[in-house]
Order: sequence, then structure tokens, then C-alpha cells
Amino acid sequence: MRKKRLAASLLALSLCFSLAACSGGSDETTAPESTAPAETTPAETTPAETAAAESDLAYVQDKGTLVVGITNFAPMDYKAEGSDEWIGFDADMAKAFAESLGVAVEFQEITWDYKVMELDSKNIDVVWNGMTLNDEVMAAMSTSVPYCTNYQTLVYPADKAADFEGLTSLEGLNIAVESGSAGEDAAEALGATTVPVQSQANTLMEVAAGTSDAAVIDVLMAADMTGEGTSYADLVYSVNLNEAQGLESEEYGVGFRKGSDLVDVFNEFWAAAVADGTVEATAATYGLQDAIILE
Repeated sequence: MRKKRLAASLLALSLCFSLAACSGGSDETTAPESTAPAETTPAETTPAETAAAESDLAYVQDKGTLVVGITNFAPMDYKAEGSDEWIGFDADMAKAFAESLGVAVEFQEITWDYKVMELDSKNIDVVWNGMTLNDEVMAAMSTSVPYCTNYQTLVYPADKAADFEGLTSLEGLNIAVESGSAGEDAAEALGATTVPVQSQANTLMEVAAGTSDAAVIDVLMAADMTGEGTSYADLVYSVNLNEAQGLESEEYGVGFRKGSDLVDVFNEFWAAAVADGTVEATAATYGLQDAIILE
């Protein structure tokens, strides 16, 4: 009888401790749960902060530098002999645009075929290098108002001019072109066997060396870099390849990341630079006064 009473007492005592332990565990686990949201939930982002985070203008001004993607392309972006400074119509206007943003300018040479990749990866902030506004470019970037006219032309040795003048087909010819350029598109459309190189300047080297029959480049470069008094005095150009394809003249524009707020900022800057004569004066410095768009 005593054994039964002792067993009952021990069972009651055990239940008491068990309930106490369960009650204590509940208190210890609910307290952290009530504070967890304050510890793990990030602070709310205001609409202004979200917009700033997505703003190219804010991004550029925060880092203090506008990185401009270019190639060696006179008279738009190039270096004078013996100088490390980038000059040219596009380079000079890029410097003015960066100044209007309150930042420094940095010029970054790129492989033209990878310009969209360079832009989207933020290796550069803008493509500003006599870029033709075609469907492919405008699908991949947000672009500025057009600012200059251009067409593709054929460059060849002066002593072979009779073989090239008046051509409407490039079949059977090895034509040097800048990879990913409007010149490459024109050469392929006219049946050429293309020899892609990294820049338009390199196409002229190919022709001068005799490794290509001719080159297709922008007429603005051809006018600046070939003929008497230039580095390529033995090369000449003729033939409007846009006309040969039944196409209108091309227009240059500046490229920004898709959806970038810098497009509107640029267009406002450009309108002001046209109004105060800066664009026209800069164009005259580089012989582009007949090609620049002032409307």
C-alpha cells in the first residue's frame, strides 16, 4: 500500500515538473518570434531612393566620371600625333556634356562589335563615336536625337581608281570592314567578301598594305584620313554605297543603356549647345559644318 502511494506521489511530481518545463519552453521561444521581424526585415526603401538607384544620371554623378566608349575614328574621336589627349567633334562635345553633369570624362576604347555588351555591363556609360542609328542599335540601346549625317563609301588605292569608280556591286572583292559596323552591312549587302577588323582606322591599314582590295568606311572618316596631305595620301574614295543600295543617308546618334534617364538629359544639353552656337563652332573646327544637324 505504501509502495502504491509512493509511486503515485512520484508520478504527480514528475507531471508537475513536465508542465513547468513545457510552460518555460513556450515563454522562451515566443519572445524571439515577436522580435524577429524587426531584426530580419530590411528597412523600407522610399520611392525617391528606388529611383536614384535606377538612375544613370545619379550613378554617373555619384562616381564622378562619365565613361565614353569610342574607337579611333577621325574626325570624331582621335589623338593628334604625339598627344595622349582624345580630340575630335564627338570627343569635344563629350567633354562639354560631362562638364554640364559636373563630372570628369574618361574615354575608353572598345571593340565596336561589343559596344552593347560594354554598355550593359557598365564598363562604359555611353557610346559616342559616330554611331549610325540603325534598327539593331535602336533595339539594343536608348539613343539621342540624331546630330550628324553620313554615308558609307568605298576607299581604294588611287592608282586603281578606274577599277572602282561607279561600282554598284562588290562581288569578287575582298573588302576590309569594321566588325559590327554599318560599313560591314553595306559591303555584305553588295556581295563583297568581307575582312572584318577591329576599327575603321584598321581597314585603311589593310588597303594600304595590299591585304584587302578596298575598304568600306564612313565618308566623314574617308574625307579626313585619305588623299593628299593625310597619312593615306595614296588612297582615295568615291561611290556612295547608301545610294547604291537605294538607301537614304545615315544619321549619327549617341547610345545609352536601355531606359536610361541620361537620354533626356543629353537631349536638353544638345538643344542648348545648338542654340548657343557650341555645336556649330565645334563642327567647323573639324570640317563637319556641312554634315552636322542643327534642327
